[in-house]
Amino acid sequence: MKRILTSSLALMVLVAAHAFAQRKATIENVPEIPFTSAPNLLKLPPGEYLGESVAVATNSKGHIFVYHRSANTRLFEFDRSGNFLKEIGSGYYGFEFAHSVRVDKDDNIWTVDEGANMITKFSPDGKVLMVLGRRPPAVLGAQAYPVGPNVPAEKYIFCRPTDVGWDPQGNIFVSDGYCNNRVVKYDKDGRFLAQAGSEKAGKALGEFNLPHGLQVDGQGNVWVADRTNFRYQVLDNNLKPMREITNLGVGWTVCISAGPHQYAFLSNSNPNGNMPGTWETTGEIYKAELDGAVIGKFGHPGKLAPGFQVVHMLDCRNPNEIITGEIESWRVQKLILQPIAAQVGGAR
Repeated sequence: MKRILTSSLALMVLVAAHAFAQRKATIENVPEIPFTSAPNLLKLPPGEYLGESVAVATNSKGHIFVYHRSANTRLFEFDRSGNFLKEIGSGYYGFEFAHSVRVDKDDNIWTVDEGANMITKFSPDGKVLMVLGRRPPAVLGAQAYPVGPNVPAEKYIFCRPTDVGWDPQGNIFVSDGYCNNRVVKYDKDGRFLAQAGSEKAGKALGEFNLPHGLQVDGQGNVWVADRTNFRYQVLDNNLKPMREITNLGVGWTVCISAGPHQYAFLSNSNPNGNMPGTWETTGEIYKAELDGAVIGKFGHPGKLAPGFQVVHMLDCRNPNEIITGEIESWRVQKLILQPIAAQVGGAR
């Protein structure tokens, strides 16, 4: 327990160093997308509570997965109506400090744990199928995260990874993350193929400074929320940079919808702590075409629903039904987006 508490405390201190990152989006003339909110969608068992709801995802049945930081990191599954079904991975060695949960095309559930430095693939019924990365062994005692220059990045060892995605061929992409500043590509069996970026932070295209979120579109292109560089980057399937999006504020997280016509959802979330000035400059989520044309935006910071309290991650399997996971209100909301007036092209 001492090692876990010390590790979690170290993580909290390091996360706080990034909490002050904020930037007002410079894009103009973006129409508002009206929406309604269901903030009390999830029905927890008596005596159970959500902690920091850092990650949400849905499967093909509409089941909702919430990976949250409570007394311990936990993964809950709910049905599409919000009824609690089960907990996955109770006591699992790869759970220490939750960061992301995603569901692949076969309904396998993938968790990205920033504290354990592990990505785990669970079957739909909760069986462990694959592990990427390795947790620091307990016999080594509390392991402080790097202060100063990072050690060279390794092929199969992560340093506070943040997200995972897949291309249509099943290749695996990982954003690695808080102390490494890279995106790594593996084949479907977990064999290293390539990386973009390195252990060193950078500003050039193909370099990163805290890649905080990642998803892959149907063309195999990789979208990266390059948080501390205040941008999103789009890479091709071989991790070569294609373009950047720099007018949407902080690159907090990204979601790509399902179906033949995909959309990108990009979150300029208000930072942890809601420091003075952040209420007026951040909090909205943008909806865009895959060519980068922004269609609209929705949401604003606020402690009460339908406001957002740090949208750390969102699910957009259905592009008209967005599920948000929020850190500071320990809340999951379901947002039903309404149509907006058609317009030629998109805002830039």
